[in-house]
Amino acid sequence: MRIGDAAAAAGTTPRALRFYEQRGLLPPPARTSAGQREYGPAEVARVRVIRALLALGLTVDDLAGRAHRLDLLVGDVPRGCASVAEAGPDTFAPVIERRLAALDAEIARLTRLREALARHAPGGSG
Repeated sequence: MRIGDAAAAAGTTPRALRFYEQRGLLPPPARTSAGQREYGPAEVARVRVIRALLALGLTVDDLAGRAHRLDLLVGDVPRGCASVAEAGPDTFAPVIERRLAALDAEIARLTRLREALARHAPGGSG
């Protein structure tokens, strides 16, 4: 299928597919004789995994170093992350741990901010 159809099937845009390809998350697709990109079901499934991981808060840079492992997550991203989260520098475990630590820090910062703001609210209890 052509880029527009593949993007629609994956729930994204052609521009995103080109960006994922440029950043190494998506291998360069086959080309037609006219030079147009051709995608198959495997590429669409991979883009869905990429989008699911980005929606969980991981970044393109987080995924770029582990692009060779993205196909392992096709079908069940959360369970797949757990099953490929064994220790190692190119696995998802360090990325997930860093992201969880960042989220915990942000939650703590927002909690402190809320408490400070609540002290200034009428009644002082928020």
